[in-house]
Amino acid sequence: MAAVLFVVTFAGTGAAFAYQSLQGGVERHDLDDILGSDRPTTTEPDNPDDALEGEAYNILVMGTDSREGEENASLGGGQDSVEGMRSDTTLLVHVAADRSRVDVVSIPRDLLVTIPSCQLPDGTSTYEQYDTMFNSAFALGGGTGDVGYAAGCTVRTVEAMTGIFIHDFVVVDMAGFKDMVDAIGGVDMCFDEDLYSEDAKLDISAGCHTLDGETALAVARARKGVGLGDGSDIGRIDRQQELLTNMVEQVLDRNILTNSTELYQFLQAATSSLTTSERIGNLTTMAGLAYSLRGTEMDGVNFATVPFDWAGNRVRPNYLSEELWTSIRDDEPMALPPDPDATDEAPDGTGDTGDTAGGDGTDDTAGAGEG
Repeated sequence: MAAVLFVVTFAGTGAAFAYQSLQGGVERHDLDDILGSDRPTTTEPDNPDDALEGEAYNILVMGTDSREGEENASLGGGQDSVEGMRSDTTLLVHVAADRSRVDVVSIPRDLLVTIPSCQLPDGTSTYEQYDTMFNSAFALGGGTGDVGYAAGCTVRTVEAMTGIFIHDFVVVDMAGFKDMVDAIGGVDMCFDEDLYSEDAKLDISAGCHTLDGETALAVARARKGVGLGDGSDIGRIDRQQELLTNMVEQVLDRNILTNSTELYQFLQAATSSLTTSERIGNLTTMAGLAYSLRGTEMDGVNFATVPFDWAGNRVRPNYLSEELWTSIRDDEPMALPPDPDATDEAPDGTGDTGDTAGGDGTDDTAGAGEG
């Protein structure tokens, strides 16, 4: 079904050439080979020919600020300014079995978690680590420079924390995100005050703007600077979710998922520098999933952040997080506190727990820095 859909979607556009040109930009990894069998349980698909049909689907999306490549180096501030492999943004995306909802949970990089032992491509394994920043998982798994294993260690950490089976992963670099925004004609956002961050290359005035890809990337990456609050990752997540909400709204309003020309342009941008697990990296699967969401309304797209309590300058999942994970495992609407700021008091004593990471927002572990 997905293969037929892909051909129909691109009929008249040189489907074979289009497929080859898009598929060539995707670096795929076998997640089962990386993770093995010690994973949460999942149901077997009713239709073995289309494993996604009628099934709830969980995908882990990671944004990396890798400086590999000329464009990423330019966007990130230089090839040599940052060492190591780092994931800066992680989203758990749950697609409901009936395709009526897409629930997106932001996982703060400063979240303190247990990182299980992760297999490396040379056959060795990392040691289990306790009370460690969440985004260290990507750095640990990617210690040999393999993005697939970096993503695999992050998937293993999320599965251990949530009990949710992750079907696939996608890693997007800075250039890929920029190109996706440009492919949909930019994204509209309004700002109450001027925003400026030298580190993130952000300089935008108060008011409403249509952001091009480079500016949208800067908004997503910026933590410290004028108009950016306390420099925390928690505060940045709010801006990222607003940005992503506006992007989704524009994709749905312009019917990009059902317009073959615009869908091709979007997928061309999305796959230009993408690392994925085996299944979702197949263009027939990707196009089929996009088409299956054509009836999803904007009020069915929901964003949330892992409920947390403060732990010094970091954050820790609280009891409400288990209620959230349970609702996702059961394919139910996300269970969230009625007040999105209903967590313990922030480190500054203000009680504003939704946008403060404490201190000056600096980070001296793997994953530090803007973006």
